[in-house]
Amino acid sequence: MTISLRYAARSDVGLVRASNQDSGYAGPHLMLLCDGMGGPAGGDIASAVAVEHLVPLDADSHQAGELLDLLRGAVQEAHADLISLSNDNPDLAGLGTTCIAVMRSGNKLAMVHVGDSRAYLLRDGELTQVTTDHTFVEYLVETGRLTRDQARRHPQRSVLLRVLGDAEGEVQLDESIREAVPGDRWLLCSDGLSGPVSAETIGEVLATVDDPGQVGDQLIDLALRAGGPDNVTVVVFDVVDDDPQPQTDTQIVGSAANRRARLRQAATGDSSPVPPEPTESVQASTPAAKAAALVAGLDSAPAPADTAEEEAVAAQARTELNNRRRRRLRSMIASLILVLALIGAGALGYQWTQSQYYVTTLNGRIAIYQGIPQAVGPVSLSHVVQTYSRPTVDELNEQIQAKLDRTVQQPSLDAARQYVRTTVMDNLVDTPATNPSPEPSPTPTPSPRPSPSERTTPTPSSSATRAQGPTAGRQEPTA
Repeated sequence: MTISLRYAARSDVGLVRASNQDSGYAGPHLMLLCDGMGGPAGGDIASAVAVEHLVPLDADSHQAGELLDLLRGAVQEAHADLISLSNDNPDLAGLGTTCIAVMRSGNKLAMVHVGDSRAYLLRDGELTQVTTDHTFVEYLVETGRLTRDQARRHPQRSVLLRVLGDAEGEVQLDESIREAVPGDRWLLCSDGLSGPVSAETIGEVLATVDDPGQVGDQLIDLALRAGGPDNVTVVVFDVVDDDPQPQTDTQIVGSAANRRARLRQAATGDSSPVPPEPTESVQASTPAAKAAALVAGLDSAPAPADTAEEEAVAAQARTELNNRRRRRLRSMIASLILVLALIGAGALGYQWTQSQYYVTTLNGRIAIYQGIPQAVGPVSLSHVVQTYSRPTVDELNEQIQAKLDRTVQQPSLDAARQYVRTTVMDNLVDTPATNPSPEPSPTPTPSPRPSPSERTTPTPSSSATRAQGPTAGRQEPTA
């Protein structure tokens, strides 16, 4: 299940106020609503500044566990910025803003809240006010000194106990983490809606109108019909699962939209007029009313406070542009120096490798290589300079073969050749000497023995002849 949001932001100046001091924002991962205060010259700036600090958080790269820390840090930065603006510009003294922000990561929603802007949740047809107003009358209600009905009509119901920018030091926020449940509908609104329009009526619109944009339009229309005594801003978002086309656009309304356009013009030098947000026409008869009209873009004359701010922004933009150019130039020079240094180091390193030699084997032969037996990616740092047809590797003993397999480093080509002529040639396999085989001695052949039937006439020895005397040699006659 993939969670996403369908959302819309709407804002209107109302029927009484001269300028819109509310600011709203809706994006894929962030919903904001701020209601500025502190006079016509400061309230719109306060809400817009707060939105500008929080908008960069609208990204899908954040983990659920860091949402509150991110929101808290951005709100504290906005608070410090507002304090600084108030201290530096007397016309902005007393400015401040409420703030309610909801940030999503996966199926988790993180919320921070300060002031009397509200968050409502519609779940299974039941409307619940999620936030608590940080007002004086709410304190009286919680302590049992006022009823809800009395609080709605109390003359000090707009007195806030906690806002951004009212006092130095860290601002105290209400914080919470909640589940993003598919089917839930959320509403963030300023007191321009929750004041004149009852919660029951708000809940009915939320429950019966499907499109978030139409919900926003109808709620603002109800506030205007109820008199529109204040600026009215709403941010509506639905939690949906497996949306085939998740919404990804961003919507910014109210003072933040006008301020962003004015400051963009100041930064770019564009002098074309900024279309003002629709407002009721007022007569700028007092300094406060003139400031309000100028902030809202209703008066053609330049407002001193706004002009000074825009000039400061333009100067800052020019300074930032020059700084970016210098940083870019320094970065390019540093990169070029680094590249040249790497090339020089590589050239020196390669030159050193080519002063080295080693002896090893290649395809069963002894070979001398120039370089080192290494490679940088596909580039080898050595090459063959000489091979030997004899002796072959098979003619070497195992000890020298093992050394050559590991390669034998030599400081020069002559040293490598000398190593082959001496050390390698001294380690040939011992060939046994071929000794002549001895000639075989003749074997004596035994004389044949006479068979019994054979008679051998003995030959008289010389001694017998001498004994017989003259009869020797005569043969006896046969009978």
